[in-house]
Amino acid sequence: MSTNKRRLTPAQRHFIRVSAAQEVSKDVHGGMATGSAYELMLAKLTQDRARLKQIQSVEQKIEIKRQLVPEYADYIDGVLKGDSGAEDQVVSRLMVWSADIGDVDGAMAIGGYLIKHGLGTADAFKRSTGCLLVEELSEHASAALGVDSQAMTLQQLADLSALTASEDMPDEVRAKLEKVTGRTMLLQVSADEPDATDAMWLERALGHFKRALQLHEKCGVKTDIGAIERQLKKIATAAPAAS
Repeated sequence: MSTNKRRLTPAQRHFIRVSAAQEVSKDVHGGMATGSAYELMLAKLTQDRARLKQIQSVEQKIEIKRQLVPEYADYIDGVLKGDSGAEDQVVSRLMVWSADIGDVDGAMAIGGYLIKHGLGTADAFKRSTGCLLVEELSEHASAALGVDSQAMTLQQLADLSALTASEDMPDEVRAKLEKVTGRTMLLQVSADEPDATDAMWLERALGHFKRALQLHEKCGVKTDIGAIERQLKKIATAAPAAS
């Protein structure tokens, strides 16, 4: 398996950052990005994707993407600042790769740009930009919660919800975001014995779980809802005695 990498020199990186912001434009025939910076990065992307296709391990693919994504940072920064709104295979692919490696802010920055300009996702994906972003990040956040870690903050989850609020997607996908938001809120609750100070978080989490259930009956939150309702009842019962 070849391990050749298309390394960029500092001069190339500077050129890409500046020209991506100033020169990338829309092709009058197809609305596609053009310009020497784009062509350079598209060639790099083609080589990097070919390298990834030689690897079967998903875990190893993600680790390589973790190394590759920063190499596109100057170009992505330039495109987002230039704000041309041209169809761009590099940008759309990097949104997916950023989500894959858990770069939440990077994925949402690119996603916001794509959504703003009504641009599609990478050619291999059939989901809309909003759907892809919500599903990938929600699943990433949910997986992290399963090992007692928090991949996304409540603010990031709220930003993701706001960013994609008007985007069309299957209800099941939207339910994933509601579910992981509720479970992230539960991290704010005392693990041992929740009291009145935790009631706000429980109520808010309950609202997200009920919304998830409304969107998708089999999303797996019924146990969460039952547990929260019992906790809230216990807190309410104990409140008079504590006063």
